[in-house]
Amino acid sequence: MARSRLTPERESELYAAVLDLLREVGYDALTMDAVAARTHSSKATLYRQWGSKPELVARALRANKPSDFSEIDTGSLRGDFQEMVARTDDCQMEKDSALMRGLAHAIHNNPELHRALRELLVEPELSGFDEVLNRAIRRGEVDAENPALKLIPHMLIGAFVARPLIDDQPVDRAFLTAYVDAVVLPSLGV
Repeated sequence: MARSRLTPERESELYAAVLDLLREVGYDALTMDAVAARTHSSKATLYRQWGSKPELVARALRANKPSDFSEIDTGSLRGDFQEMVARTDDCQMEKDSALMRGLAHAIHNNPELHRALRELLVEPELSGFDEVLNRAIRRGEVDAENPALKLIPHMLIGAFVARPLIDDQPVDRAFLTAYVDAVVLPSLGV
Protein backbone atom coordinates (compact mmCIF):
# COMPACT_ATOMS: atom_id res chain seq x y z
CA MET A 1 0.00 0.00 0.00
CA ALA A 2 1.50 3.35 -1.07
CA ARG A 3 1.50 5.91 1.73
CA SER A 4 3.70 8.73 0.54
CA ARG A 5 1.51 11.35 -1.09
CA LEU A 6 0.35 13.28 1.96
CA THR A 7 2.50 15.89 3.62
CA PRO A 8 3.26 15.29 7.31
CA GLU A 9 1.09 18.30 8.14
CA ARG A 10 -1.87 16.92 6.19
CA GLU A 11 -1.42 13.49 7.70
CA SER A 12 -1.38 15.07 11.17
CA GLU A 13 -4.61 16.96 10.37
CA LEU A 14 -6.27 13.72 9.25
CA TYR A 15 -5.16 11.88 12.38
CA ALA A 16 -6.46 14.70 14.61
CA ALA A 17 -9.82 14.56 12.82
CA VAL A 18 -10.02 10.79 13.27
CA LEU A 19 -9.34 11.11 17.01
CA ASP A 20 -11.91 13.90 17.33
CA LEU A 21 -14.51 11.76 15.58
CA LEU A 22 -13.64 8.78 17.79
CA ARG A 23 -14.23 10.90 20.88
CA GLU A 24 -17.48 12.24 19.47
CA VAL A 25 -19.13 9.10 18.08
CA GLY A 26 -17.04 6.09 19.12
CA TYR A 27 -15.41 3.50 16.94
CA ASP A 28 -18.51 1.69 15.71
CA ALA A 29 -20.19 4.88 14.47
CA LEU A 30 -17.00 6.25 12.93
CA THR A 31 -17.13 5.86 9.16
CA MET A 32 -14.68 6.55 6.38
CA ASP A 33 -17.40 8.80 4.91
CA ALA A 34 -17.41 10.88 8.09
CA VAL A 35 -13.60 11.11 8.08
CA ALA A 36 -13.63 12.13 4.42
CA ALA A 37 -16.26 14.81 5.07
CA ARG A 38 -14.51 16.15 8.17
CA THR A 39 -11.12 16.31 6.42
CA HIS A 40 -12.33 17.44 3.01
CA SER A 41 -10.75 14.43 1.35
CA SER A 42 -12.05 11.55 -0.69
CA LYS A 43 -12.82 8.11 0.63
CA ALA A 44 -10.61 6.74 -2.14
CA THR A 45 -7.66 8.71 -0.75
CA LEU A 46 -8.29 7.37 2.73
CA TYR A 47 -8.46 3.77 1.53
CA ARG A 48 -5.41 4.23 -0.70
CA GLN A 49 -3.38 5.64 2.19
CA TRP A 50 -4.57 3.40 5.04
CA GLY A 51 -6.43 0.49 3.50
CA SER A 52 -9.07 0.17 6.21
CA LYS A 53 -10.76 1.93 9.09
CA PRO A 54 -8.91 -0.16 11.73
CA GLU A 55 -5.54 0.71 10.16
CA LEU A 56 -6.42 4.43 10.03
CA VAL A 57 -7.58 4.45 13.65
CA ALA A 58 -4.51 2.55 14.88
CA ARG A 59 -2.13 4.87 13.01
CA ALA A 60 -3.96 7.95 14.32
CA LEU A 61 -3.59 6.66 17.86
CA ARG A 62 0.10 5.85 17.31
CA ALA A 63 0.77 9.32 15.87
CA ASN A 64 -0.85 10.78 19.00
CA LYS A 65 1.72 9.15 21.32
CA PRO A 66 4.16 11.71 22.73
CA SER A 67 7.37 9.71 22.49
CA ASP A 68 9.13 6.39 22.46
CA PHE A 69 9.74 4.96 25.93
CA SER A 70 12.93 3.18 24.82
CA GLU A 71 14.75 6.51 24.55
CA ILE A 72 14.11 7.30 28.23
CA ASP A 73 17.21 6.63 30.32
CA THR A 74 17.60 8.72 33.47
CA GLY A 75 19.94 6.25 35.16
CA SER A 76 17.32 4.76 37.50
CA LEU A 77 14.08 2.88 37.03
CA ARG A 78 12.18 5.27 39.29
CA GLY A 79 13.57 8.21 37.30
CA ASP A 80 12.56 6.51 34.04
CA PHE A 81 9.01 6.00 35.31
CA GLN A 82 8.85 9.62 36.47
CA GLU A 83 10.02 10.76 33.02
CA MET A 84 7.35 8.62 31.34
CA VAL A 85 4.66 10.23 33.48
CA ALA A 86 6.08 13.71 32.89
CA ARG A 87 5.93 13.35 29.10
CA THR A 88 2.17 13.74 28.98
CA ASP A 89 -0.12 16.23 30.62
CA ASP A 90 -3.19 15.37 32.68
CA CYS A 91 -5.61 16.58 30.01
CA GLN A 92 -4.02 14.45 27.29
CA MET A 93 -3.89 11.45 29.63
CA GLU A 94 -7.61 11.78 30.30
CA LYS A 95 -8.38 12.05 26.57
CA ASP A 96 -6.20 9.02 25.79
CA SER A 97 -7.83 6.98 28.57
CA ALA A 98 -11.28 7.85 27.28
CA LEU A 99 -10.30 6.83 23.77
CA MET A 100 -8.89 3.50 24.92
CA ARG A 101 -11.94 2.75 27.07
CA GLY A 102 -14.11 3.54 24.06
CA LEU A 103 -12.09 1.22 21.87
CA ALA A 104 -12.07 -1.65 24.39
CA HIS A 105 -15.51 -2.90 23.36
CA ALA A 106 -14.81 -2.49 19.66
CA ILE A 107 -11.59 -4.51 19.95
CA HIS A 108 -13.52 -7.54 21.20
CA ASN A 109 -15.91 -7.40 18.26
CA ASN A 110 -13.44 -6.53 15.51
CA PRO A 111 -10.42 -8.80 15.00
CA GLU A 112 -8.99 -6.48 12.33
CA LEU A 113 -9.02 -3.54 14.75
CA HIS A 114 -7.48 -5.70 17.47
CA ARG A 115 -4.68 -6.79 15.11
CA ALA A 116 -4.00 -3.24 13.93
CA LEU A 117 -3.88 -1.84 17.46
CA ARG A 118 -1.58 -4.64 18.66
CA GLU A 119 0.74 -4.24 15.69
CA LEU A 120 0.86 -0.45 15.49
CA LEU A 121 0.28 0.69 19.05
CA VAL A 122 0.61 -2.00 21.72
CA GLU A 123 3.68 -3.89 20.49
CA PRO A 124 5.82 -0.77 19.91
CA GLU A 125 4.83 0.54 23.36
CA LEU A 126 5.66 -2.79 24.99
CA SER A 127 8.97 -2.97 23.15
CA GLY A 128 9.99 0.46 24.41
CA PHE A 129 8.80 -0.39 27.89
CA ASP A 130 10.76 -3.67 27.85
CA GLU A 131 13.90 -1.71 27.00
CA VAL A 132 13.41 0.50 30.08
CA LEU A 133 12.97 -2.60 32.26
CA ASN A 134 15.96 -4.37 30.67
CA ARG A 135 18.19 -1.39 31.43
CA ALA A 136 17.07 -1.61 35.08
CA ILE A 137 18.04 -5.28 35.06
CA ARG A 138 21.45 -4.49 33.55
CA ARG A 139 22.02 -1.81 36.20
CA GLY A 140 21.21 -4.37 38.91
CA GLU A 141 18.09 -2.56 40.13
CA VAL A 142 15.75 -5.43 39.27
CA ASP A 143 16.31 -9.19 39.43
CA ALA A 144 15.90 -10.68 35.95
CA GLU A 145 13.94 -13.59 37.50
CA ASN A 146 11.37 -11.36 39.20
CA PRO A 147 7.95 -12.69 38.10
CA ALA A 148 6.44 -9.18 38.32
CA LEU A 149 8.47 -8.06 35.26
CA LYS A 150 5.99 -9.66 32.87
CA LEU A 151 3.05 -8.15 34.75
CA ILE A 152 4.10 -4.49 34.84
CA PRO A 153 2.17 -3.52 31.67
CA HIS A 154 -0.90 -5.25 33.10
CA MET A 155 -0.52 -3.35 36.36
CA LEU A 156 -0.27 -0.01 34.58
CA ILE A 157 -3.18 -0.68 32.23
CA GLY A 158 -5.16 -1.85 35.25
CA ALA A 159 -4.56 1.51 36.91
CA PHE A 160 -6.04 3.30 33.91
CA VAL A 161 -9.13 1.12 34.04
CA ALA A 162 -9.55 0.98 37.82
CA ARG A 163 -9.12 4.66 38.77
CA PRO A 164 -12.22 5.94 36.95
CA LEU A 165 -14.21 2.87 38.03
CA ILE A 166 -13.27 2.89 41.72
CA ASP A 167 -12.56 6.57 42.44
CA ASP A 168 -14.71 8.15 39.71
CA GLN A 169 -11.67 10.24 38.77
CA PRO A 170 -9.41 10.29 35.76
CA VAL A 171 -5.84 9.04 35.87
CA ASP A 172 -3.45 11.94 36.27
CA ARG A 173 0.25 12.47 36.94
CA ALA A 174 -0.14 12.57 40.71
CA PHE A 175 -2.08 9.30 40.77
CA LEU A 176 0.34 7.55 38.42
CA THR A 177 3.37 8.72 40.37
CA ALA A 178 1.85 7.45 43.63
CA TYR A 179 0.81 4.18 41.97
CA VAL A 180 4.28 3.56 40.55
CA ASP A 181 5.90 4.29 43.93
CA ALA A 182 3.44 2.22 45.98
CA VAL A 183 2.69 -0.70 43.65
CA VAL A 184 4.94 -1.04 40.63
CA LEU A 185 8.39 -0.38 42.07
CA PRO A 186 7.85 -2.46 45.23
CA SER A 187 6.63 -5.39 43.11
CA LEU A 188 9.98 -5.21 41.30
CA GLY A 189 11.94 -5.03 44.54
CA VAL A 190 12.97 -1.40 43.97
